[in-house]
Amino acid sequence: MIEWLLLLLPIAAASGWMAGKRSTESIKIENRSRLNAAYFSNLRYLLNEQPEKAIDSLLNTLEVDNEAIEPYLSLGNLFRHRGEIDRAIRIHQDLIDKSYLSQSQKRRVSLELGLDYMQAGMLDRAESLFLDIIKQESHTDIAIYQLLDIYQQKKDWYQAITIAQKLGEGSSEIIGTILAHFYCELAEQQYTQKRKTEAEKLIKQALISDWRCVRATLMQARLAIDDSNYRAAVHLLHQVEQQDPNYLSEILKPLLECYQHLGDADRFSYWLAEVLGRYPGYTPLVLARVKYLQQQGELREARQFLADQLRKQYSIEGLQYLLNLGMPKSIDSISELWKLMEEIVNDLLKAKSKYICGFCGFSGKYCHWQCPSCKRWGVIKPFTMSIRF
Repeated sequence: MIEWLLLLLPIAAASGWMAGKRSTESIKIENRSRLNAAYFSNLRYLLNEQPEKAIDSLLNTLEVDNEAIEPYLSLGNLFRHRGEIDRAIRIHQDLIDKSYLSQSQKRRVSLELGLDYMQAGMLDRAESLFLDIIKQESHTDIAIYQLLDIYQQKKDWYQAITIAQKLGEGSSEIIGTILAHFYCELAEQQYTQKRKTEAEKLIKQALISDWRCVRATLMQARLAIDDSNYRAAVHLLHQVEQQDPNYLSEILKPLLECYQHLGDADRFSYWLAEVLGRYPGYTPLVLARVKYLQQQGELREARQFLADQLRKQYSIEGLQYLLNLGMPKSIDSISELWKLMEEIVNDLLKAKSKYICGFCGFSGKYCHWQCPSCKRWGVIKPFTMSIRF
């Protein structure tokens, strides 16, 4: 209620001042009397919790001109921020219909009305307004970002690409990342429809937009594996380390499978040893090494290697795996304690998120290429020990 009162006071004052400035003294007195009556009428409506009637009175009595438009916009924005979208739309739509507003003022009101439609989920109406604003080269950046949001919600990736390219070179690095994921979304669609040639072209466009796009490289490797071109897939998977080593955990399984198909599984072991030298204590690499030793029947070596690594870098995942490897018979006396530790670690891991957004902190158990929270692309990464350079 206080917000309404504070807002209506400057509206009434501004309109009264403008009426007095343009009129003779007698007209000035008459207008002020009319506006004061309207103000107290609005106040009565508000006190009686009748905001709709207050809005009707306000729109009918206050004259809108170059200087009085600001209170109207403030009122509409207040409604939108309070979640009262219908009222915000009503006020902004009424302003657009005023014949005495200049074109620049109408474009500004159109922008506010588009934001109302966005919040109301009326995407088609918002899209039409923002496209018109861009054509008139007014409030362009704001309109473009809103259109990007619309096309992402609609999953209209071709339109999203077109509009993203309009942002220009001022944000080239950010736009490159966004464009890369748009191309990857299209490539995923083509791949699902078994159009591999088209998917390959789109993936190449993604890497042109952003050579660090791990998603595009993983998709390339997947296509190579589908064609049984395991050497090409190995080469592609190795590129991930240069693009972003935080995603090394994502290549371990397909890389081992490729080496196994090539009959050179030992090469995978050598590669693990090399990369662990560059990123010591990186848990996914440590566990991959342990699993490989275990598969080779070298259980004792696997246990010793993991224990040594845990002394260097604590890891809940590593501790759990060490427990799962079993205990030597010489320490059967603490088997109950061992079992309790295993249960605790398992419970901790169930509650632990596997992926986290480096920008807003969103976490989850699955790798989303676009963060569901902040909507940024390529910011969700496996939640493991950070790799420092």
